[in-house]
Amino acid sequence: MKFFIDTANLAQIKEANELGILDGVTTNPSLMAKEGVRGHDAIVNHYRTICEMVDGDISAEVVSTVFKDIVEEGKKLAAIHPNIVVKVPMIKDGVKAMKWFTDNGIRTNCTLCFSAGQAILAAKAGAAYISPFIGRIDDSGWDGVLLIEEIVKIYKVQGYKTEILAASIRSPNHIIRCAAAGAHVCTSPLESILGLLKHPLTDIGLAKFLEDAKKSV
Repeated sequence: MKFFIDTANLAQIKEANELGILDGVTTNPSLMAKEGVRGHDAIVNHYRTICEMVDGDISAEVVSTVFKDIVEEGKKLAAIHPNIVVKVPMIKDGVKAMKWFTDNGIRTNCTLCFSAGQAILAAKAGAAYISPFIGRIDDSGWDGVLLIEEIVKIYKVQGYKTEILAASIRSPNHIIRCAAAGAHVCTSPLESILGLLKHPLTDIGLAKFLEDAKKSV
């Protein structure tokens, strides 16, 4: 399973990349605004900087909702860098745009997926990635990882090539469960990635090793 970080914060991207396990980055307008990145030129430059930092797929999201506008915006985003994947919402015009992008050699990440039916449409349109938002599904009282399992099963049966990118990750346990469910990619905040490092027995064991090492000097 590939690891993406879900942020526009350059320091966090750098820290995750230095771990040696980072495969890509996902962003959205909210994450850009959180970092104070506003205005077309600033956003383009920020995406370009991220692409220069990380050798992997970088999802850049459109804010248009009409087919022709999604296509025009997506073309401009894709032109920033070869690693850009255009992030398109799961709406009717979004599906049409993903098919256009696929036919014209532009890779897409279908975002805001909440059902297996939506995942089927994205795969049929040729999306490179489908992003089920498991944390938001959990918030509604359902189990988001079960959706990952269902999509994995359908894609395997049907032979779809679209990669399942588990999004809206809330904890290290989400990452572990998505890996077990068969997700191809998991995108999460840095906190959840670093949370995988933590275990009390590791801390206790290391403290004991270091204590014993001092005695042998």
